[in-house]
Amino acid sequence: MPPKLNRKRALFVLTKIDEILAWEKDKETERDTRFVDIGRYLCEVRAGQYWRVENLKSFDEFLERRFPESRMKAYYLMSIHEHLPPQARKELKEIGWTKGRELAKLPRRDGQHFDCALWVHRCTKPG
Repeated sequence: MPPKLNRKRALFVLTKIDEILAWEKDKETERDTRFVDIGRYLCEVRAGQYWRVENLKSFDEFLERRFPESRMKAYYLMSIHEHLPPQARKELKEIGWTKGRELAKLPRRDGQHFDCALWVHRCTKPG
């Protein structure tokens, strides 16, 4: 049974994603600073099935339209949001989504012993 569709919230979230993707075309170099936001919104679209507002058949179809070059990148952004604690996500804007993608693997590997502050510090250290 699909969740009850909150049409107003769905339209808001879908609009936010479209705004971020449109902004990307003008500001490609700045996009990495917003990857945490887009990952959060993509997770919400999947959980609430907001893609149904656009009469799409699946979340994958939604991703094909929004990320025609690489749906994998969208899944990486979602993984960052899902696996890193909030304090780490705040600092990730400094290191970019590709390092964030690798960092998101560590909590799964290290479990409760994962020290996000230490890893973010290592990623932002020059050299």
